[in-house]
Amino acid sequence: MDMTPLIDVVFLLIIFFMVSTVFVDFSRKMDINLPTSKSSLVDETPKTLEIQMSKDKKITLAGKSITILGLEQALAKLDMKSKKQTAVIRADKILPYGEVIQVMGLLQKAGVLDISVAVK
Repeated sequence: MDMTPLIDVVFLLIIFFMVSTVFVDFSRKMDINLPTSKSSLVDETPKTLEIQMSKDKKITLAGKSITILGLEQALAKLDMKSKKQTAVIRADKILPYGEVIQVMGLLQKAGVLDISVAVK
């Protein structure tokens, strides 16, 4: 019995499953549904503050859960004057606009002037 066609089919199946596999992104801790934009760019600046806001108003800073008051205190501890700090806010699209503006105000108060809002 000739095994060549069977081996070809097995290799094709392996390639199909490898290509169709969804790669997991382990950097995100919360399930956030980002709004879409036609001109979205991925900004991979290494010195950025990542703030994530979920639809149930939970906030994380660098992967740790935090409150608004805790965020204000954490931003006050950072030394913003010696280096140009940037921030990326990943907020769920269902979250009220005022919540995001409040966090942006805290960032501006702390001296972070380069603030981005992530979209997909």
